[in-house]
Amino acid sequence: MILVCFILQQTSNHLFKGSHMPTIQVQMFEGRTPEQKRAFVKALTEATCQTLGAAPESVSIILQDVSRDNWATAGVLWSEKTKG
Repeated sequence: MILVCFILQQTSNHLFKGSHMPTIQVQMFEGRTPEQKRAFVKALTEATCQTLGAAPESVSIILQDVSRDNWATAGVLWSEKTKG
């Protein structure tokens, strides 16, 4: 499961030169390899640039690995859903 949150930062260029927009936060279950993450952020950056017209250097992505013990849906931990 992957949860993606887009944060479009509103800044004034004269106050925050070089600030990034958008910032994308991705929460996903732990266990992906660095190679998978590398391919994912590359694809996400390309899709963001294509759909929002952003320059690649303006796209920031934050990846957060979450344990199945720390994620629940419908009141049930994902660590419990995968058992048995």
